[in-house]
Amino acid sequence: MSHVVETHDDEPEIYSVTVDIEDQGGRFDKVLATLCPDFSRSRLQGLIDNGEVQVNGLVCAIASRKMKAGDMISFTLPETEEADPQPENIPLEIVFEDKDVIIINKQAGMVVHPAAGNYTGTLVNALLYHCGDTLSGINGVRRPGIVHRLDKETSGLMIVAKNDHAHNALAAQLVDRSLSRVYLALVHGVVKPPKGTIETQIGRHPTNRLKQAVLDRNGRIAITHYFAKENFHDAVSLVECKLATGRTHQIRVHMNHIGHPLLGDPLYGGPSPGLRAKLKKGGYEEPAIKAILDFPRQALHAAELAFIHPATGKIASFRSDLPEDMSIIQQALQS
Repeated sequence: MSHVVETHDDEPEIYSVTVDIEDQGGRFDKVLATLCPDFSRSRLQGLIDNGEVQVNGLVCAIASRKMKAGDMISFTLPETEEADPQPENIPLEIVFEDKDVIIINKQAGMVVHPAAGNYTGTLVNALLYHCGDTLSGINGVRRPGIVHRLDKETSGLMIVAKNDHAHNALAAQLVDRSLSRVYLALVHGVVKPPKGTIETQIGRHPTNRLKQAVLDRNGRIAITHYFAKENFHDAVSLVECKLATGRTHQIRVHMNHIGHPLLGDPLYGGPSPGLRAKLKKGGYEEPAIKAILDFPRQALHAAELAFIHPATGKIASFRSDLPEDMSIIQQALQS
């Protein structure tokens, strides 16, 4: 295979690849994806569909065309489009940043993606402002590549890609589980056994579309490894959860599934009628009990993140301490 990038002042990059003998007979779109791994399949498919790719000097928009050894495929990337969400000057806690990735310590209450009811004030809006022209674009759009998400009320570490290559590499690490994510959660009760693995299927709740649920069939495999780090008078436990998969609300669903919903989680836990009695029995004063019972969000924090850097190939790891609100509750429970 040969891969050539030609550049001239004020002109876009021209990419050129030659089909090798081992790719002979392969579909045009699949061969192109193999020869150009820095671009996502959807990005390359879009270029083919839009007539942006040539084979031996002629435009080819037939994705199923069979390729021959020696065929020359070339394309020019069109100008990067501006993203629909508008940049907004929103403060961010940046843990690390280079030309490929940015690590954010997200605050609880911040939505990641613009969506109905939250078109502004999101992490994407903030990143568009902060990164500016350092974003080379994801699938041809100048936007940050969200590799994994955190719920609005979950705090902690997130990694965001700044270009296609980094986005594809990190997405692959999510699939092969070389991208590691560890969370800390405050949950109801004493977790027994104190260490284990929860493996279920998770999918949309059959009656409440806001929720996910453990299903007997037709769900997606979800695996969470957990370890109870601390038990506070049999009332609340601090649990470390390591994700082997990344389903929507996975930790919240799994901890509720084994009978230990997260503190402050109205969707999967709600008020626990026995928690006040347990806290009183543990000797806690009323102010501490009220603070614990009234915790205003799910007590979940993305505490550790590790991945293989897409440019250097070296392992990068980061850690974030409990945010102030969870730390205050932990201190109250330890008193």
